[in-house]
Amino acid sequence: MSFVRFQTIVARDLLGFRRNPARSLFPLAFFLIACSLFPLGVGAETHTLRQIAPGVIWVSALLSVVSSLNTIFLNDYIDGSLEQMCIGQRLPMDVVFAKTAVHWLLNGCALLLGAPLIGLMFDMQLQSIQIMLLALMLGTPVLSMFGTLGAALTLGYRSSHVLQLLVILPLCIPVLIFGAGAVSAVDAGLSAQAHLSLLGALLLFSLVTTPIASAAALRSSQ
Repeated sequence: MSFVRFQTIVARDLLGFRRNPARSLFPLAFFLIACSLFPLGVGAETHTLRQIAPGVIWVSALLSVVSSLNTIFLNDYIDGSLEQMCIGQRLPMDVVFAKTAVHWLLNGCALLLGAPLIGLMFDMQLQSIQIMLLALMLGTPVLSMFGTLGAALTLGYRSSHVLQLLVILPLCIPVLIFGAGAVSAVDAGLSAQAHLSLLGALLLFSLVTTPIASAAALRSSQ
C-alpha cells in the first residue's frame, strides 16, 4: 500500500467534490429532510419524539449513506481512471482506503454536524445528544466501509443500487441496533458503555476485514 497514492486519491476526490458542492451536500440535505419529516407525521408530543429519535436518526443516517454509494467508484470506473489506479497492484488497498476515507469525510462528518440540530428538534437531552454523537463517530465509519464493500462487489452490474442495498443492509443492522440502543440506554438511566463497546468492536472488525474484501472485489471487476 502506497501512502503517497492514498494522499493523491483523497486530494483528487475532495477537489472534485469541491467543484461540485451540490453533490457533496446531498447526503446531509437528505439526512436533515428525512429526520424533519417524522415530527410532522407523529405529532409534536415531546415524549414520543424523544423515544423515536435514536431510531429515526440512525435509519436516516443509513439511508443517507446508501444514497451516496454510487459516488465511491462508479464515475472513475466509467471514465477508466479506476483501472489506472489499480494497475500493478494485486490488491489495491490504497484505493479502497482513500475512497472510504473520502466517503466518510463527505458523509459521516456531515451527519455529525447535522445530528445535534436533529437532536434539538426531537427534544433530546444534552447527555443523549453527546452519546448519540459518540455513537455516530464509531458507527458512521462502519457504514462507509460496508458501503465501500457493497459498491465494489456490485461495480459494473446493472441495477447495482438495488444489489448494494441487498448486500449492505443486513451488515448494517447491528450498527443501527447498538447505535440507537446507546441513546435509549441513557434515556432510561442506564450506562451506554456496552453498546459503545460493541460499536467499537464492529469498527475494528470492519477495519480489518472489509478493505481486503473490497480490494479483492475491485481487482476482479477490472
